[in-house]
Amino acid sequence: MPIPPLRRAPVQRRSAERLGRILDACAELLDETGYEDLSTRAVAERAGVPIGSVYRFFSNKRAMAEALAHRNLDQYAARVTERLAKSGTDGGGWREAMDVVVDEYLAMKRGAPGFALVEFGMPVPVTAPPEQPNHLVADRLRGLLGERLGLEESGEAGERVRVAFLLAVETADALLRLAFRVDPEGDPVIVAETKELLRSYLAGVLD
Repeated sequence: MPIPPLRRAPVQRRSAERLGRILDACAELLDETGYEDLSTRAVAERAGVPIGSVYRFFSNKRAMAEALAHRNLDQYAARVTERLAKSGTDGGGWREAMDVVVDEYLAMKRGAPGFALVEFGMPVPVTAPPEQPNHLVADRLRGLLGERLGLEESGEAGERVRVAFLLAVETADALLRLAFRVDPEGDPVIVAETKELLRSYLAGVLD
């Protein structure tokens, strides 16, 4: 999935690498200073690029944070895909797939720069968000797991699966945020109970 919203998409390899350095710097500074104190100038200095290079891609710091959120989703999807490929999870393994989905989120929450604040969406409330991050996550996961797990994609059954994925993502999002409020590493009891709740709910749809 392309990273929006870019003023200009990178064409050459060097330009793509520069964009990557800018987003890496943005992620690092979010961890260090938070969103309110983030600035395009600080990002440019950390990335080792002229300030004009930042404005070549982004109009402001919000655009950078949104692009980082989309990159996070791409990286998350890649991690889930790689883990599932290694595990050999197939049509009968939705429980194992669900554990992978949760565990890779936890791993990024604990270790990916900037992820603790941005995750897959804006780090600050906005009155009219252009998109709803959990819808994007649910749709991406449904696309990743659909063929592997033999999920219905159309008709009434397909709609039920779509809604189930969205509700599962919304539920996991709320409970795992609680887990990290209780414990900076994610409270293990809340994580375990979240998985159990998801298994109970999804069994009625996916079994």
